[in-house]
Amino acid sequence: MNNEKMHIESNSVQETLVIPLWGRKYCSDIYPEIYQDPMAGQIMEKLDYDFSALEAKKEKTGFRFGYLEAAARYTDLATEVKGYVKEHPAAAIVNLGCGLDCSAENNAGPGCRIYNIDRPDVIEVRNQLIPPADNVTNIGADLNDTVWFDRIDDSQGVIFFAAGVFYYFLSDEVKKLFTAMAERFPGGRLVFDTANRSAVKLMLKTWVKSAGITDINKYFYVNDPDADLQVWLPEARISARGYMLGYNDLKSPSVSGFFRFLAKLGDGMMKMRIMRIDF
Repeated sequence: MNNEKMHIESNSVQETLVIPLWGRKYCSDIYPEIYQDPMAGQIMEKLDYDFSALEAKKEKTGFRFGYLEAAARYTDLATEVKGYVKEHPAAAIVNLGCGLDCSAENNAGPGCRIYNIDRPDVIEVRNQLIPPADNVTNIGADLNDTVWFDRIDDSQGVIFFAAGVFYYFLSDEVKKLFTAMAERFPGGRLVFDTANRSAVKLMLKTWVKSAGITDINKYFYVNDPDADLQVWLPEARISARGYMLGYNDLKSPSVSGFFRFLAKLGDGMMKMRIMRIDF
């Protein structure tokens, strides 16, 4: 048995995967009533990486609230997946932009087929750290290159989900992808998180500057589901719930009243939502 740990270099593809992985473990530790990811800690044990910089920040208020957002988002999406699986026990569950996230594996039923999709270099790392089970297919592909559609067996239903992914897509890319999905997967469901334009501009501020992007307004956001999404997909059923408080009132010992106030602002002023599209 090979117990050698995977060494993670700074400023590498692997590091971009490790930071949200640590975040999921951290969410499980500090918000256990809201979110649990048993796989995150197990994967971390396979890594040779210095987490001290992340550990040093974890008591900061902004940092803790950011991970409350993450915990809420993953829990909301899990609720949607489990609800769909209850209706379609042999469904395909598709994690779009999966990274090292095991939400599909954590919430699938025994009869489900699981597909994890991300860039080929990401899937290479995932295959090393999380060898796929018999019912799991990992696909290395650009989400916008819809050739990956042909790999999905949707004969027993299909639910797609994406966590923190579409903020980094241009609106035109999202429109093209969603309309193609609606045509190819009638009866399927897509769930994902969104926010309004002001929130997305704030969220992507650092990334946009480093990437040399000049027009943030071309990136995907949802101010109003009818105006921004229904017009693309006139035959689809589209619904939205606040992703901070729409699924959970956050009245647990691990969440302060101040954080619940911020959560209310997020759902209200920033339109932080979980969108559900039934094709």
